[in-house]
Amino acid sequence: MGRIITHVKIKNLLETSSILSCDALVDTGAAYMVLPKAWMDRLGKLTMVREVDCETATQELVKGEVCGPVEIQMEGFSPVYGEVLFLDMLPVDGVYEPLIGYIVLEQSQASVDMLGHRLIHTKKTDLK
Repeated sequence: MGRIITHVKIKNLLETSSILSCDALVDTGAAYMVLPKAWMDRLGKLTMVREVDCETATQELVKGEVCGPVEIQMEGFSPVYGEVLFLDMLPVDGVYEPLIGYIVLEQSQASVDMLGHRLIHTKKTDLK
């Protein structure tokens, strides 16, 4: 299975000059837009909505901070509004790997094209 990486721009809606741009891994097993806690200051002052317990892909249990409000825009898709999850992450070779989870994908009407290893526009929003 290939990896799908896409460019994403995240803007603090309370401090609109605070914008973070990065490449992120599409992870349909993750729920939120997940960013390293080390980048928290880059988005200015956000409101911590809640603290959540998270299980990572390696089955490690970690605490995360859900913060917002933010605008999230994946390249080629309309912006959506919601929250980000900040986690303590370890960089690999000095590079962090943010994740785009299924909540952002569904809000953006983006689907994973498994054969083409890319994101495609979903024509309809599923309400069932």
